[in-house]
Amino acid sequence: MKTAVFPGSFDPMTNGHLDIVKRASALFDKVYVAVGVNSSKTPLFTVEERLELVKESVKEISNVEVCLIRGLVVTHAKELGAKWIIKGLRDEEDFRYESDLERNNKFIESNIETIYFSASRENISTRSSSIKEFIKYGVDVTGFLPEPFARVIRERFFS
Repeated sequence: MKTAVFPGSFDPMTNGHLDIVKRASALFDKVYVAVGVNSSKTPLFTVEERLELVKESVKEISNVEVCLIRGLVVTHAKELGAKWIIKGLRDEEDFRYESDLERNNKFIESNIETIYFSASRENISTRSSSIKEFIKYGVDVTGFLPEPFARVIRERFFS
């Protein structure tokens, strides 16, 4: 079975993330969306909220499962039986960052490959960090988000 892991903090999950999940699900038998905890970021949502909202966002995709990841992505991928790690790229900066991670992952686990998905044109400039910044200034960002995340943001910040 071809199994892949798509890791991220998903705080919040964007339509760009969801697009990559859908595209990856067409190529792999099983895709794990691995919700991670990044201690260097200030989260908008708790990890429990993110897990539930991501699950709700991908519930229509039958071969996708959502899980929590703590620690190294490559180690978690191996534990799940995944041979591929999915990464989304918007620009050269993303590629430089992700290719450094890929080299480190190869050092730790040489049998796991990284596959890059270029962001689709409509999602090329969508960053979770920008969305959080816009929310601080009262900008309605719900059009950039899957409905479960949009609903909670409307309730929390725009009602």
